[in-house]
Amino acid sequence: MEEPKIRKAPRRLRSSTVILGGMGALAAALTSCGSEPDKRCVDRNSYDVVNGYRVVDSSACKNSSSTSVGKGKKSRGQKSVDGEWYYDSDVSGRWADYGTFDKSKAADRGGFGCSGSSGG
Repeated sequence: MEEPKIRKAPRRLRSSTVILGGMGALAAALTSCGSEPDKRCVDRNSYDVVNGYRVVDSSACKNSSSTSVGKGKKSRGQKSVDGEWYYDSDVSGRWADYGTFDKSKAADRGGFGCSGSSGG
């Protein structure tokens, strides 16, 4: 005689698994569609063809905006720093390149849930 086949109930996910998964999805949605583009404070006078702009302390950019040039502040006996915010750049160590000084031209990456008009 054949043994009756026992049908197993579908496996239920634990509530902690569901909550953690939901939190991850929410975090991804919120961070991928931020209103502020990534920015670094750089010295506009430090451009190097290989490395880009030298990243400096954000205090050099405090009084600077995307429409005005930095005030040429000096820090600890060093030469003048022309600090300016540099948006959506590739950063490698203390150098940033391939970005823009114009905040309005900073790339809209258009993540999950964004209503941006980026094509593609």
